[in-house]
Amino acid sequence: MEISRSSTPEAPPQDLWSSILDSVSSSRSIPSKQILLLGQPSSGKSALASALLQKPVSDEQKDGQRTDFAIGYDFADVRDEADEDTLARLSVYTVPSSASSYTALLPHFLPPRTALLQTLVIIVLDWTRPWTFVEELETWLTWIEAWSKGDGSRELEIIREESRERLQSHLQHYTEPSTDSIPSNSTLSNTILPLGPGTFTHNSAGIPIIVACTKADLIDDGNDMVAGTSGMGSMVKGKGGEWEERTDGVMQVLRTICLKYGAALFYTTPQPANLQVLRQYALHLLFMPPAPTPAMSTSTEIQAPVRNISPFSQKPNTLDRDRIVVPAGWDSWGKISVLRDGFDAKMWGEAWEHDLDAEEEQAEGSGAKKSYANLVPDQGSKPPPLPPFNNPTPEQAFLAKNYDENSKKGDRDPRGAFRNPQDFAGAAAGIVGPLGSSSFSLPNVERALTEMETGMGGVGITTNLGDAAARRLATGRTAMTAGRPAGLSALGTSATPANISASRSPVSPSGSATSPSGGASQHEVLQNFFQSLLSTKDRGAGGSNRSSPAKPNGNSNGTEEGN
Repeated sequence: MEISRSSTPEAPPQDLWSSILDSVSSSRSIPSKQILLLGQPSSGKSALASALLQKPVSDEQKDGQRTDFAIGYDFADVRDEADEDTLARLSVYTVPSSASSYTALLPHFLPPRTALLQTLVIIVLDWTRPWTFVEELETWLTWIEAWSKGDGSRELEIIREESRERLQSHLQHYTEPSTDSIPSNSTLSNTILPLGPGTFTHNSAGIPIIVACTKADLIDDGNDMVAGTSGMGSMVKGKGGEWEERTDGVMQVLRTICLKYGAALFYTTPQPANLQVLRQYALHLLFMPPAPTPAMSTSTEIQAPVRNISPFSQKPNTLDRDRIVVPAGWDSWGKISVLRDGFDAKMWGEAWEHDLDAEEEQAEGSGAKKSYANLVPDQGSKPPPLPPFNNPTPEQAFLAKNYDENSKKGDRDPRGAFRNPQDFAGAAAGIVGPLGSSSFSLPNVERALTEMETGMGGVGITTNLGDAAARRLATGRTAMTAGRPAGLSALGTSATPANISASRSPVSPSGSATSPSGGASQHEVLQNFFQSLLSTKDRGAGGSNRSSPAKPNGNSNGTEEGN
């Protein structure tokens, strides 16, 4: 019997080795899980991040001297109970504030298209500021809804629907942990209970959410506290009825809001055991199995539920105020109302709806934030108001305004002195500038001549000189006068050192100083002064005994002629 064979063999796949390597790497790859910590500054996010990653708190966090980054990040490996295999790579992203400058960065690090099915969100509330709980929840839950919508693509919508079905199945299949073993063939395990009123009405993307109220140990701390010394303020004045009523009311409001989003509620303290419970539940939600397929639900055979590889065995706790544990899927309006009579969960749910849908301010008492403010008054310190904004005048406009004003007033324009120099022709000359006519008065020269003659004891200069020396002095003066310019030669050379004292006279207003008899001018006085200095120099060179210079006939007996 012949076996028919195809004449054209099947072509091998392109890039065979790459496809084989990709299949092996994908089968052995470690899944990635992300936790997104959202909270205001100093709310305890660092302690939660260290507990989730099982890393010790750094010294900076203990001292409170930490540096907040725009987006904090750290990671660790999650291993099984036997510490043999690595289950996932856990990454923790921390947002320091709800400001838009920080939250706008998250879609770049956690795009919803790839991170939606692998992300858990923890909203951190600070028990030292309980009056901010509702406002912060509204801010963060609104942002989560906007982040999950992303770009609105068809692919993202399919992922959002898959995530919502998974969380809804988790809420419907929740069973309280018990030590009694339930047979796997029991019909109870396959019974799907409908969701109660006010349950999972929001959170359209089905994102697992945990609301963690940190510093719960401070609720009971402060029996003698006064208002404002602690976070609770006037809410903590002893363990009386008012204190219990308000703290129970806060818990009821938080549980009502969490119920609408399918979220869990935890109160945490710095105790390691308390933080370990939160970590176990966070891993339990991260490894949440997918929703069963429609084929499994219509099958006649009983299908065992998919087991979560990270089970959570802690029972719910609503009595211990510092260790509150309310898992998602356990709570309901009835359980919330049992905690304290007089609480209307439906009214609070409607008030929350009003706050989300309101575009304008609602009437008094119609919103959840206003009703919560009546329950927990705002006791926080308000920041000082900012100073009014100072809008300075542009530089060019300021200069143009002053230029116009100065150009209209000539006395304020420094350039006016150069525009009309004739207006300043009659003014007195300044210290620096051309010499005026009054500069030739030479009062210092006259004073020097007076002191010189007074020091000589009234003896004329020519009396200390011989006749020959006087003739040589006159001859030299004549030669100097002949070599001067025409303007200076007209001054004359008749003045001699002997009549210098007679040439002194007051300075005339016109600037020329002459003797009463019409003698030498100021220029001649100045010339005579320097000539007298030369004569004095020559006389001083001859000796200290006032000896006359040697006579032409060779007589050098050291005595003056005529003695």
